[in-house]
Amino acid sequence: MNTKKPSRNLRFVIIGAGMAGILSGIKLQQAGYSNVTIYEKAKKIGGTWRENTYPGLTCDVPSHAYTYSFEPNPEWSHQLPPGAEVQQYFEGITAKYQLEKNIQFNQEISRCEFIDGRWQLETKSGTKDQADIVIAATGVLHHPRMPDIAGIDDFDGAIFHTARWDHSVPLADKRIGVIGNGSTGVQIISALSSQAAKLIHFQRTAQWIMPVENPAFTEQEKEAFRNDQALLKLMQKHPDYVASVNRFTDGVSNPDSAAMQEIEDIVLANLENSITDPILKEKLRPNYRAACKRLIFSPDYYQAIQKENVHLEDQAISHIEKDGVRLKDGTLHELDVIALASGFHADQFMRPMNIIGNNGIKLNDVWASSPRAYLSISIPEFPNLFMLNGPNGPSAISH
Repeated sequence: MNTKKPSRNLRFVIIGAGMAGILSGIKLQQAGYSNVTIYEKAKKIGGTWRENTYPGLTCDVPSHAYTYSFEPNPEWSHQLPPGAEVQQYFEGITAKYQLEKNIQFNQEISRCEFIDGRWQLETKSGTKDQADIVIAATGVLHHPRMPDIAGIDDFDGAIFHTARWDHSVPLADKRIGVIGNGSTGVQIISALSSQAAKLIHFQRTAQWIMPVENPAFTEQEKEAFRNDQALLKLMQKHPDYVASVNRFTDGVSNPDSAAMQEIEDIVLANLENSITDPILKEKLRPNYRAACKRLIFSPDYYQAIQKENVHLEDQAISHIEKDGVRLKDGTLHELDVIALASGFHADQFMRPMNIIGNNGIKLNDVWASSPRAYLSISIPEFPNLFMLNGPNGPSAISH
């Protein structure tokens, strides 16, 4: 650890105690800064891994790559880690670096205003603070987006957003509908296909699915990781993973590249070779090029959607009523449980905070047409305010 004392005793405020906020706290600690507070709106750390606990939750980045470079983990159970293990990893790191002493939980920042060279902050509960530097580690997947479907409140069964999963609701032998077919919806279908009596996947837009494997690490492999630090470091930047990242980055940067052609060939072959029913295959075939939307990574969705108790519904939804989901063609799917896998308001970034920069300029006005920032990190007229995942930041990330 760097014990060099900084020349200035700067005051830092970090907003959010997810993956990025925890890392910020550690790095400031290592740089010798002690005047640091992390404000977290929830009662514990974790960000998206705290918020999401739905069945089948899995990180679609290889587990060893989804670690801090200085904190490899030899104990991952699978190639793609389950969400609970990811949350456990970050809780362990937080404890190891004794960060909880710097975190104020249940404190949601509501206002940041730059006055006389310093940021003045206020939480919803009325707590006030000042900072020389504010680091927004707010992430983009923490404001659930509810679908605009009439009748949601009329359903007699259990209905909830997937980021607010109600674990008191029994699922075995139930009739379950999943609305939304992004990564979350796909993972839930795979997880529930073996226990639901009937499982309906409501699809608005077909998705390209990148095939992946998710084997469990053997005890022999984990023992090798524990005893061989060089091997463990290699796993963090495994050549196969680095190649896939580079391929995706090259592909989205140049849609006419060989990398993009390779991506398209892989996802097309996955569809053609995995689905046997020609009608289902056409329902699952997107009408746009791969990577125009975020790719879905799944080892088993195509297998799950072909089970006898699982049905893909691509007809438009009219409304939800007390017994289930009514389609625009009049068909009623009677259900006991509806899971809304409708995603998040990914454009919120630091919203709904009221952020005011130089000379009273409001971020909501600057971003009225669309969010934008310099290198996804900083915004003109908002001095010493830095984002760790700002506008367009995730666009060239492969997973």
